[in-house]
Amino acid sequence: MLQRLAALVVAFSITPWALVHAEPLKLETYLDIETVGDPQISPDGSQIIYVRSHIDKMNDRRSASMWIMNSDGSKNRQLMAKGGNARWSPDGSRIAFISADDAGKPQLFVRWMDSEGAISQITYGTERPRGIFWSPDSKSIAFMSRVPRRTDFTVKLPGKPVGAKWKEDPLVVEELLWHQDRIGPMNNGWDHIFVVTADGGTPNQLTDGNWHANTRRLGAIRSGANLSWSPDGSKIAFDGLAEEDDGRRYTETYVYTVDVKTGDIKQLTDKSVGAQDPVFSPNGEMVAFTGFHESVMSYRHVNMYVVNTDGSDQRRVVSDLASGPSGLRWASNSRGIYFTLDKEGDRNVHYTNMSGKVREVTTGDQNIFLSNVSNRGVAVGTQTDADHTADVVRFDLSDGDNFARVTDVNADVFAGVDKSETIEFWYDSTEGTKVQGWAVLPPNFDKTKKYPLILSIHGGPHAMYRETYNFMFHHFAAEGYVVVFTNPRGSTGYGEEFAAAIENIYPGPRDYADLMGGVDYMIDQGYVDPDRTFVTGCSGGGILTAWTITQTDRFKAAASRCVVSDWVGMVGTSDVTGWMINFFDKPFWEDPTQWYEHSAIMHSENVKTPTLFMTGDVDRRTPDQQAKQMYAVLKYLGVPTKFISVKGEYHGTGSIPSNYLRRQLYLMKWFNMYDPAHAGD
Repeated sequence: MLQRLAALVVAFSITPWALVHAEPLKLETYLDIETVGDPQISPDGSQIIYVRSHIDKMNDRRSASMWIMNSDGSKNRQLMAKGGNARWSPDGSRIAFISADDAGKPQLFVRWMDSEGAISQITYGTERPRGIFWSPDSKSIAFMSRVPRRTDFTVKLPGKPVGAKWKEDPLVVEELLWHQDRIGPMNNGWDHIFVVTADGGTPNQLTDGNWHANTRRLGAIRSGANLSWSPDGSKIAFDGLAEEDDGRRYTETYVYTVDVKTGDIKQLTDKSVGAQDPVFSPNGEMVAFTGFHESVMSYRHVNMYVVNTDGSDQRRVVSDLASGPSGLRWASNSRGIYFTLDKEGDRNVHYTNMSGKVREVTTGDQNIFLSNVSNRGVAVGTQTDADHTADVVRFDLSDGDNFARVTDVNADVFAGVDKSETIEFWYDSTEGTKVQGWAVLPPNFDKTKKYPLILSIHGGPHAMYRETYNFMFHHFAAEGYVVVFTNPRGSTGYGEEFAAAIENIYPGPRDYADLMGGVDYMIDQGYVDPDRTFVTGCSGGGILTAWTITQTDRFKAAASRCVVSDWVGMVGTSDVTGWMINFFDKPFWEDPTQWYEHSAIMHSENVKTPTLFMTGDVDRRTPDQQAKQMYAVLKYLGVPTKFISVKGEYHGTGSIPSNYLRRQLYLMKWFNMYDPAHAGD
């Protein structure tokens, strides 16, 4: 009782002061924001392990640790200072996790979850484990790892003196798909499946050959892995193309099973569907998976399928959803499947029976990222919305009841902050299209005033802006901008027709019209100054920013980040070469018309807008020469422009904390240079 009274005194004495003295969001607040992720509930539903990270200001990086709490959020404390990807054993006695060994190399560890808490390192070899998948009997763990590549195309230099310091051997490239953003060269090996006993020992390699036991995404290897054990522990289901390929069949993928004892591989799915992410049913009779009709289109709509474990009766369960289902999880009775679905900026949990009848489990303007489920059907994940950072949530998977947010890691950070508000709106575009958008309004918003506007364009292009907290937007709003973000045609979450509407005309008239329609809608509300508008975006957003300035001079300034300005120049330099070669109707060597028509650099003579280009110096997705090319052309044409090469960044320009701050400051500095309200600053 005394503790409750003390808490009330604190609440009533501090909260009013914080409200009275609330201040706008500051840029340095970003350094204090914590993130949570990958929550895992114990099989009995009593405890939750999750990853909690913060920014290490001294070393300019994010630092993560594993935390544990009771499933109601009580007794929340750090479990281990290092490690991640923790997974409970099915019997709940242990967790397996990946952490660096004494040499700094990722290895697999197991921790007993009793009072002693003993930890054992169970892998020591050359394998670098990726993903953790316990066998049903809790005795073994499957994981993915890279098997070194061998080549006979080598040379031996003559005449090297003993102790001489010569340059290392060159990188020899022999594959079509040989490098990847944030990974670097990939031609150093092949991804395969291993199994090791939970007590430690020599891992047993189950798959082998010059192929990847892992589905490619746009011609690049996934950084994660998705394996599924059969209920009896005799087989493991995986996806990929289990035969040697030179890289041109990157859209071809099947579901296979591999026998844990013999290594025999069986193909379950046929070529009619590009199959991925298999999951065994609890009764062991079926495998559910997602799949798309094989094509070289830039957008491939994903549906849900089921196949019997003997490879018979492959059938589609659900189709024609707003986007592809993800995170498939069978109901315990094997009569239905739970999944998450992106729709109109939200992500919620859904359920389908085997007849394809779909119902919502969770609802609302939110994004739920489902992680795992206890034996009694209690689910955990993270949840966020446009005005709140992510926290761990818990709910009943069957119906979404007993929904509870069990962490609030940034309550202290945002205490006393005068928060911005995010509003949602819909508007009409060309060809009868309805488009969804949002705007983050400045704190203490006054609709009688006139505010500058920033249009932010998402990447992809086949992605969507979500109702998730975006510090960049909220900080711009705190600086007095109305920040507008929309999902133009090409975005996911609105059905296949909407996403495929830009096929062979990207960037082009449809997405451009949708973006300008969003700006016009906001100006029509009366509180946006049409003479103080700006535009920016990264990746697909950088592409559309560059395209926009070739179509209009309505914006005072633009900032194109991670841009593609020349589609032909992307082939071979990007890490998605296969996808790029098939981006338009015909390869450019047969007919370059579309390649040139939709390359912003080919329309540079129309540009009058001052434009800043910004790209990571080690970006392999949209290499920095794309920005350099258009920067040089605009510079030659006399258009005010600058180019910023962000040090140490792959695709995107803010993964390193100090670079995040730099990006925000450079954008504000650039926009302020051309904002009439800041003239003379």
